[in-house]
Amino acid sequence: MKSAKKSKKPRVLAPKLSKRAVAMPFSPIRKLSPYADEARQKGIHVYHLNIGQPDIQTPKEMFEAIASFREKVLSYGPSGGLLDLRLAVADYYRRVGIDVDLDNVWITTGGSEAILFAMMAVCDPGDEIIVPEPFYTNYNGLAVMSQVKLVPVTTRVENGFHLPPQKMIEERITRRTRAILINTPNNPTGTVLTEEEMYVLYKICKKHRLFLLSDEVYREFVYDGRVQISALSLPEIQDRVIVLDSISKRFSACGARVGCIINRNKQVMEEIIKFSQARLCPPTIEQVGAIAAYHNFDRYIKPVITEYEHRRDFLFAGLQRIKGVYGHKPEGAFYTVLRLPVKDADRFCQWLLSDFEHERQTVMLAPANGFYSSPRRGKNEVRIAYVLKEDDLRNALIVLDTALKKYKD
Repeated sequence: MKSAKKSKKPRVLAPKLSKRAVAMPFSPIRKLSPYADEARQKGIHVYHLNIGQPDIQTPKEMFEAIASFREKVLSYGPSGGLLDLRLAVADYYRRVGIDVDLDNVWITTGGSEAILFAMMAVCDPGDEIIVPEPFYTNYNGLAVMSQVKLVPVTTRVENGFHLPPQKMIEERITRRTRAILINTPNNPTGTVLTEEEMYVLYKICKKHRLFLLSDEVYREFVYDGRVQISALSLPEIQDRVIVLDSISKRFSACGARVGCIINRNKQVMEEIIKFSQARLCPPTIEQVGAIAAYHNFDRYIKPVITEYEHRRDFLFAGLQRIKGVYGHKPEGAFYTVLRLPVKDADRFCQWLLSDFEHERQTVMLAPANGFYSSPRRGKNEVRIAYVLKEDDLRNALIVLDTALKKYKD
């Protein structure tokens, strides 16, 4: 008698993930966090210069407003944000010389959502947005989420990461180009676009009928008498300017997740509110705090700017004494991109956390290659955020100098 064949177990196939999920990049700012956690577990103090998390205190009025919230039900708010916050934002813009009405303002869940909504509003899947690089690394992830292709225009440390000639930008324009995305003052470079550069962008957008998406989160943080030129001040293309903003850095309130979109085109705003309705509403409690922060803007902001300018000057005085480090003094924001005397900044930044310590201290930096879209750019560069007080910056500089002397590629 033939023995019965054993029945084969059905093959279980793993569910297939989307191309979008696979293409989504890890954050270069946060990807080394596990190594930092391990260093701390060993009793090593880590100076965090990798992330734009200020240590300056959030306005006390923001916490007071939240603490005094007395509604008995924390209900849904309007999809476009609380009326009083929209009014406060419009008033803030008018006080800095930019004519904005209530209907030009939608509140978003952080500046990141503002960027995402803007990308989805002006682009179909596969459309292109031109962006000077290096750029805020989360643009990469937001572009993947919105199925937009970022087309980089490379800027260079040698000229302070200012824009290349108009011709070089126009060479990137194709039939799929829908917008140019800028960030001034810039994260990660600290560059502030000049009036002449903004005029070049105005000419390009007008000539080619492109949207101009302007990330102006760091508007106040400009130094040495410079002035930030808002894209909202450009003539003739105001219907195509979409400004992306946030309270995260202005009020040292990164965890509040309150941002906004500013646009004077009624049709654009009507389309964007649909995205807002799909996610229901921005966080109510944080908006209550943001209203109070904007009402105290003038009192709060001036000493903050002075402090960041002091930190910048202190940092660069120290960096000039470290052999092999090259970079331009940032004009705004609180970041800079530096070229280091190493072949692979990724490997160096990991080594700082996993294999190095100086007097039980080390420093965490952000490899700059994650701020580029072009392959192999930023290989030997890092972004530094000077968001720590002077004593911590002094110690971090000592640690970095010691590390560079000991490191072997």
